[in-house]
Amino acid sequence: MILRTLLTLGLLAAPAVAERPAITWQECPAYSDDVLRWMGLDDDRLPEYRELLGRTECGTLTVPQNYADPGGKQITIALTRLKATDQEHRLGSLAVNPGGPGGSGYLMPLDLAMTDAKLNARYDLIGFDPRGVGYSTKARCPGGKPEQAPPGPVSEDLARKVYDQTVTDNQACAQSDPGFIGQLTTANVARDIDRIRSALGESEISFLGVSWGTWLGVVLRSLFPAKVHRMWLDSMALPTPRMDVFTEVRAMATDRDFQRMAGWIAERNDVYGFGTTKDQVVSALTDLRKAYDAKPLTFTDIDFTADGRLIAEVASQPSPAWPEAARVLKELVDATGPTAPPTIKKIFGNGPSRAPAGAPERGNLTANVAFFCNEDQGARTFDSAWNAYRERLQRYPVTGEATSFSPPCAGWPLPVQTTRLRHGGSLVLSGHLYESPSPYEWTLQTRAAVGGHVVTVDDDVHGSALGVPGCLTKVVGYFETGRVTATCPGVPMPDSTELPDRSELSTTAIR
Repeated sequence: MILRTLLTLGLLAAPAVAERPAITWQECPAYSDDVLRWMGLDDDRLPEYRELLGRTECGTLTVPQNYADPGGKQITIALTRLKATDQEHRLGSLAVNPGGPGGSGYLMPLDLAMTDAKLNARYDLIGFDPRGVGYSTKARCPGGKPEQAPPGPVSEDLARKVYDQTVTDNQACAQSDPGFIGQLTTANVARDIDRIRSALGESEISFLGVSWGTWLGVVLRSLFPAKVHRMWLDSMALPTPRMDVFTEVRAMATDRDFQRMAGWIAERNDVYGFGTTKDQVVSALTDLRKAYDAKPLTFTDIDFTADGRLIAEVASQPSPAWPEAARVLKELVDATGPTAPPTIKKIFGNGPSRAPAGAPERGNLTANVAFFCNEDQGARTFDSAWNAYRERLQRYPVTGEATSFSPPCAGWPLPVQTTRLRHGGSLVLSGHLYESPSPYEWTLQTRAAVGGHVVTVDDDVHGSALGVPGCLTKVVGYFETGRVTATCPGVPMPDSTELPDRSELSTTAIR
């Protein structure tokens, strides 16, 4: 009563009511057929995608650059909305993120609707570019993509030069715009999502994240437990941001999956000729890697050099790529140059395709570095990284050479920012038993840290829950009803040695 009287008399100031943020809706970007093909669409699916583009709403939202200073400098977040097709039974808004960090989620609602329209039936699908990415406010660090190590084994002298260059580059990057780059954190992206929720007029928002998007989901749920409805996270990130642990556990999981690949190759010895047992295949490929490290081979017709690191990278592929990977390894046994064998030429002959004019940014390297390094709690010294690398070469004689020998956050000068994780709310964590980018162990560790229901997927394919129809059906069912499942169908192991029409072998990390 006394407080009410004082407020009425104006002797105490009433607490400020936060003004609801407003989205500025505007015309969506136009994309040519060449851009859509570059994005992976076949010609027969272009009309369907253009129909989705026609009903997509695009907008921008102003948010604080630094939430500790809400009245200070503002930045812009770009978002899209694909409204639910069944508005009568609409359940709310579902924000989506494909991972990265630094990946664009602007067009992810359309990708999901193209895969299964049912997810868009009762939910408005909300895509967005995280701060630092795509159509949102971003910065670009000085310099370009770091140079790759030359062919052959990495010496300690070379590793130290790479480390020193990483320190120089990271310091220049962070200091180029510390006010903005220092605010590229998962917690701030989670706060941006909550601003989007408020601007949409929703009391709660659901969330679907893959890879780094799972860490974003965990942080969003920890910061805003009462504002999250349902959440499904696929291919979990580790629950404590440490790049040294990240590298070590991924290396273990990569070798674990390679052992499965070696067994698969052994069962097809009449095709590949590496041996009839897993151990024989591992031994043969260890010898092959050592031989190519001792004497790398350059193919002049495609300007490509095969060395031991290439063997390691090809042996680190998930199961859909095994037929191609095994064929590449078989060709390398007898390759003499100077021209490349057919499978190698097919996969590595064209190099990465350049984005056509008007293409959206799919990933931002500056954001990738900043999100990782602003939260990295691990060791960053040269000695710690180099010693760990040398130990991995011994433990994993085929795949170890494909791992990092220098800490990516070396020399990063900005302070580490952490988030306190919390339990609570509806949460599904789907983990893939054999995958290496997000080892299954991280799913169980995340459940221990924040709770949730684990769904086990029996495959090795990163993020496959949204690509396998039987699993995606269960994802849709969860968001519609809250009903959970124990397992999800995964991508089956290849039965055939036949090569696919399109390459399944990822050349992202291969020179």
